[in-house]
Amino acid sequence: MPLLDIDKLTKGLPRGWAGFLRDWDRHLRAGNYPETTRYSYLLSAAQLGRFLGEHSPDPDAPAAADDPCQVTRAHAEAFQAWMVTTRSASTALVKHKALQQFFRWLREVEQEIGRSPMDRVCQPKVAQKLIPVIGDEDTRKLLQTCAGKGFGSLRDEAIIRLLANTGARLSEVGNLRLDDVDLATETVRYQGKGAKDRRVRVGPKTARALSRYLRSRAKRHGAQTAWLWLAERGGGALHPNGIKHMLKRRGTLAGIAGVHAHRWRHNYAHQWKRLGGDTGDLMLALGWTSDDMPRRYGASAAAERAMETQSRLGIGERI
Repeated sequence: MPLLDIDKLTKGLPRGWAGFLRDWDRHLRAGNYPETTRYSYLLSAAQLGRFLGEHSPDPDAPAAADDPCQVTRAHAEAFQAWMVTTRSASTALVKHKALQQFFRWLREVEQEIGRSPMDRVCQPKVAQKLIPVIGDEDTRKLLQTCAGKGFGSLRDEAIIRLLANTGARLSEVGNLRLDDVDLATETVRYQGKGAKDRRVRVGPKTARALSRYLRSRAKRHGAQTAWLWLAERGGGALHPNGIKHMLKRRGTLAGIAGVHAHRWRHNYAHQWKRLGGDTGDLMLALGWTSDDMPRRYGASAAAERAMETQSRLGIGERI
């Protein structure tokens, strides 16, 4: 099933909110925004609408609960504080950025409001933590759960090897089409954020896993579909959300907690920087346009290098 179901997402919302969210979704689709981005944006706005109707302490919240054009800075700040308390600061930051886009659309495109209530709402401060990576040993354990020649095992091994070998996003791997894979050149074409295509080379083990999967796929019901990954039953496509559940299941089988696709992306950047790779080349490989991302993702590698230097220098140990 697709990630975004607008009927499910707007269910129970007042007509004013539901109508605006449907219009915003149409605007985002016309702008060719990825489904994952649209889902994150629309979910954030829907959560604000529900908060105003169910949890807001502001006496004028009922008006805003019926009409997003009545949302004030105080409503947005109360929602953000509630998100920090009930979820986390990092989740609240995601909601903050999504709501900036929603109210910008209401102001600039729909011209329904004169000023965004988000204009003077400060972003929540998020503690800077070292990003956890997934090491080779854990990846090896996950691959061991894919042993065998069954369709599901061949498919899941190919997916895990692609994630580990290329550091791609879940959406990029999950939305691959059959013609995105070129085994003659051992490359894969990803469509990244902002509809930016990039072609990356895969290693021999990943190419072999893809080849074995494709041979098995050709014999399956649904082999004519354009999507690369097929579900084990029914012949339909396996979407990114299905891959997410598969990774969690494989993690449980391997006894590894917190398995998700982005950990391989962190590991890819970690290993690249650890081995002295160029930052500009890393940005091209992972589809980044801002150098903020390699700095953030490379922090774990920098910390590891610092510990090695500290140990080698032995400061304070010669006394």
